[in-house]
Amino acid sequence: MSETTQALFTSRAMAGAAWMILAGVAFALLNIVTQWMTMQLGFSATSTAFWQYAFALVFSLPFLFRVGLSAMRTDYPWRHVVRVALAALGVGAWVSGLASVPIWQAIALVMTSPFFIILGARLFLGERVGAARWAAAAVGFAGATIILQPWSESFAWAALLPILSALLWGASSLITKSLTGIERPETITVWLLVLLTPINGVLALAAGFVVPSGAILALLVLAGLLTVVAQYLLTLAYTVADAAYVQPFDDLKLPLNVLAGWIVFGYAPSGYLWLGAVLILGASLFIMRNEMKRERATA
Repeated sequence: MSETTQALFTSRAMAGAAWMILAGVAFALLNIVTQWMTMQLGFSATSTAFWQYAFALVFSLPFLFRVGLSAMRTDYPWRHVVRVALAALGVGAWVSGLASVPIWQAIALVMTSPFFIILGARLFLGERVGAARWAAAAVGFAGATIILQPWSESFAWAALLPILSALLWGASSLITKSLTGIERPETITVWLLVLLTPINGVLALAAGFVVPSGAILALLVLAGLLTVVAQYLLTLAYTVADAAYVQPFDDLKLPLNVLAGWIVFGYAPSGYLWLGAVLILGASLFIMRNEMKRERATA
């Protein structure tokens, strides 16, 4: 094995990129399974969200046993409850969106989450945003508007569900950010794992709880496994390399989901997707580059 090849295999940067790309593949497969159940087989979106994360919880039990429920000790229980409730509502909106719109449209629109985080950081955390980040957020939302095309006759209100999930996940991320300086990572993770399934259960009951069987049950078990695998790969990526480095590889989820949707469902995205996606991705990368500069200046 040459020195160059050895360097590639031992490089933390290469490993981080590889884990992030594999996480994107796992999430694309998960989205395909979810859309197949909800759109093609007509299974309830809220029940899909509940069973998916219920099975994910089962697959996560080894981690819970290792960490122990004692990791839930906290002085901020309601902050955790609100954070997980927002995440659960985001999951519900996302799954409902996948039941209504093509994958390529849903995944492009959910990528507006960073812009909601910027707005929330200014409104609720008092962070200084600055003209550059405001401009990036405006460009990102312009890209989302181009993809949505609310002025066209084909526009459906269900297309807003991925944006709603982005808003809810952005709000949950802001609370997580406020907790990272005062809580252990294990505490943040365990609260999410323990609360997400029962909150999803309440939402499923409110919408009409459905018990799966046959092929649907098998697909839900697969969705739960893919959820755990994707999250684990994501964690590995952020563990072995800097977040600022691996984040652009996360943006590969757009072409990965477009490809998956085309192969499985025959979805052929319209040309305006790429214009809107370029604006969203460009704005996201600009924000990331701007944050890296700010961190270096602070250091």
